[in-house]
Amino acid sequence: MIFHITKREQWEQAKQVGIYRGDTLDTEGFIHCSTLQQLIRTANKFFHNQKGLVLLCIEPEQVQAEIKYEAADSDLFPHIYGELNVDAVTQVIEFEPGENGKFEIPNGLTITH
Repeated sequence: MIFHITKREQWEQAKQVGIYRGDTLDTEGFIHCSTLQQLIRTANKFFHNQKGLVLLCIEPEQVQAEIKYEAADSDLFPHIYGELNVDAVTQVIEFEPGENGKFEIPNGLTITH
């Protein structure tokens, strides 16, 4: 499973058209994603204190576009090189920061090492 953080409105629009493009597909050529182990670090670095977010849980085998794991911040992050077909999203979780503006792993998701 890989994960992508987005604004709730963007996801609602994507569901209507059947594809999700995100903020970076047009500008960077891919959609940024994270593994579960990378998720909270990514959330707190790029989305600190932002509200109205959802977490897309994506089944990589169902993604029609190519997924490449590429180096960033001394780690390999999954990047989707193309539009994300919405049927590859198996779960959408409300993803709000705590009172301190920081994120935690949502209930139901567990990190295994």
